[in-house]
Amino acid sequence: MEINIATIQREQVNTHLVLQVNDQEFRIILTDDNPNNIKAVFNQLLKELKSGLFNFNLQDDTHDLYHHICKEYLVQLNAELKTIYQELSEYDLLEAK
Repeated sequence: MEINIATIQREQVNTHLVLQVNDQEFRIILTDDNPNNIKAVFNQLLKELKSGLFNFNLQDDTHDLYHHICKEYLVQLNAELKTIYQELSEYDLLEAK
């Protein structure tokens, strides 16, 4: 299983959870109430999941509210990715290596 890096990008207007998979970055806006953003990122992660199981590890030194929210979000996301990967495997939907 591959371990990918997740970081928090704090800006003056928006704060993002940045998920790095291979050479791609997926951004979830934490300061906007737009579920379509989360859905779009999740769909992209599902496409990447077909190539192999991966998890995210948060790298963030600022222990504020965003840190704690993202840490819990990643626990849930990693569990969901594992479950979906197992289902993809059961239905033979993984890409051949």
